[in-house]
Amino acid sequence: MTDKLTDADRTTALAPLLAAGWAMATGRDAITRTFTFANFVDAFGFMTRAALWAEKWNHHPEWSNVYKTVTVTLTSHDVKGLSHRDITLARKMNDLAA
Repeated sequence: MTDKLTDADRTTALAPLLAAGWAMATGRDAITRTFTFANFVDAFGFMTRAALWAEKWNHHPEWSNVYKTVTVTLTSHDVKGLSHRDITLARKMNDLAA
């Protein structure tokens, strides 16, 4: 069972992500980020690599792709908010996009 992030966890886990381009989603307990790539192939490649990790970890993002832009929102629906699974996937996505 995954637990919702505690206030202490939020402070330590979210700060580096917010500094790296993630933001709190408006109106819900979620984080969001827009990644921009050189072209569609690079954007789609990022989504493919991220999808493999999401499937492995059984934690799937809400996302969309328009040409070279991928917008991602992460939240854990089973706990109705952010969990460590979101933090882990966000960090992986940052690594994959670098």
